[in-house]
Amino acid sequence: MNDLWTLEREILQEGYTLLCGVDEAGRGPLAGPVCAAAVILPVGLELPGLNDSKKLTEKQREALFIPIKEAAKAYGIAFATVEEIENLNILNATFLAMNRAISQLFPQPEIALIDGNRNTGISVPSRCIVKGDSRCADIAAASILAKVSRDHYMLEMAEKYPEYGFERHKGYGTKAHYDAIREYGPCPIHRPSFLRKMH
Repeated sequence: MNDLWTLEREILQEGYTLLCGVDEAGRGPLAGPVCAAAVILPVGLELPGLNDSKKLTEKQREALFIPIKEAAKAYGIAFATVEEIENLNILNATFLAMNRAISQLFPQPEIALIDGNRNTGISVPSRCIVKGDSRCADIAAASILAKVSRDHYMLEMAEKYPEYGFERHKGYGTKAHYDAIREYGPCPIHRPSFLRKMH
């Protein structure tokens, strides 16, 4: 198994004492907010099953959600709304959610490790880690908190707007979801800019 702490230990050896991992969920869906999480885990923490949220089943992610929160020194979970996604574009809305999540951390980290290759909109010193959710424990933990939090939100929306089947696809552009939009039209949590590509 690859050690999820190797990269973080190397960064800490540069003289940092506190870092956090940041990841998002929900950049691609046609509906719902984008969610970001920021996590500071105790260095070296072993959480069985901790991995990139995309490699875990929904059940495995759910099983790690509370243990991550309990083990973390600090964590933040934040959303950017559909309105913000429409006003700012998805990338800037993602940074907004990430900044909100980071701002919830106490103590504040000296550096944030951001999953992916873009960090231009991050308000604290940060570093991009490509494929960070499978290389860094803190980012892996953040990916799970963001994904599960967003899924929970979409399950609430599934009760409010049952005709779209959000409980199944969480707002992503599946065939069933496109069919439902064609039949019922968009609802208030659909992202108009993402629906323009629909035929």
